[in-house]
Amino acid sequence: MDDNILVRFKHADILGGDAKVIYDFSIEVRPGDFVYLIGKVGSGKTSIIRTMIAENRLGGGEAEVCGYDLAAIRDRDIPYLRRKIGIVFQDFQLLMDRSVEDNLDFVLQATGWKDAAARQERIDQVLESVGMGSKAHKRPHQLSGGEQQRVAIARSLLNAPALIVADEPTGNLDNDTAEGIMQLLTRINREEGTAVLMVTHNTALCERWPGRLFLCENESCREITEARNGEDAE
Repeated sequence: MDDNILVRFKHADILGGDAKVIYDFSIEVRPGDFVYLIGKVGSGKTSIIRTMIAENRLGGGEAEVCGYDLAAIRDRDIPYLRRKIGIVFQDFQLLMDRSVEDNLDFVLQATGWKDAAARQERIDQVLESVGMGSKAHKRPHQLSGGEQQRVAIARSLLNAPALIVADEPTGNLDNDTAEGIMQLLTRINREEGTAVLMVTHNTALCERWPGRLFLCENESCREITEARNGEDAE
């Protein structure tokens, strides 16, 4: 695969459980791309994400993500694939019994960072980059939903991924807070060249923050030109 392609699916079948939910899916994602997957609940958007991080096996066809062949990836290589991808979830998935910086330190230690001073420096860097530098000692329950999502984005940046995969990152947030999260993601995309692949059902976000658009419906997922072309994903 071209080294400049981070994600390539070619005529791929996507599984949800043991059943195929999307047939003949093709996509290429390069550094600096901002890509939306839109569609109704149950249309297969999250199944695509799970396939990309090797949580779901590939149902057929070809797929490579960050240099790993998903049709042939070994179980022991899956953690290394995931270290190359920053993952942001709708429900934050923070550890509630420890501070913000301890949440991030847990990830760094789990991904092989041995030096405590280097870990602290990296934690400080990513928290500052998402505007949360003053909240390092707070626990998640002391933060607003938007602040928790900023911490989750900081966590996704720890290992300087080339790709951020975000599954409905604004789904649990009010409109103003969602706006702030989108500003943050688009800034990271623009300034760092980090590709972003974002699942959303909110087509208004796609209009406000333009990017490439893939519509999941009727067991397919295909690129469309823009959110305003009459394809309603709500």
